[in-house]
Amino acid sequence: MNNLSAFLGGSPATVALRLIVVSFIVGIVLVTFGFDPSNIIDSFVNLVHRLIEYGLTDFREIGRVLATGALVVLPVWLVLRLLGARRAP
Repeated sequence: MNNLSAFLGGSPATVALRLIVVSFIVGIVLVTFGFDPSNIIDSFVNLVHRLIEYGLTDFREIGRVLATGALVVLPVWLVLRLLGARRAP
């Protein structure tokens, strides 16, 4: 058995025929339930867009929360540092 046949799991012609038959059977089942390639591809593209959109929204939200906290923390820290520097000899 050569490397290609070992990789494919049989002769290329036999593997191609098996893949065609299995693809046809799976295609019949999917079409029966109303799926078609364009719906599957569109759903996948929409999923990727939603993940990117929500992911970027999360980063914006994290930045907004960080900025809001910094508006309080940084002035308090600065005042405490200035008061601590005054006490040091």
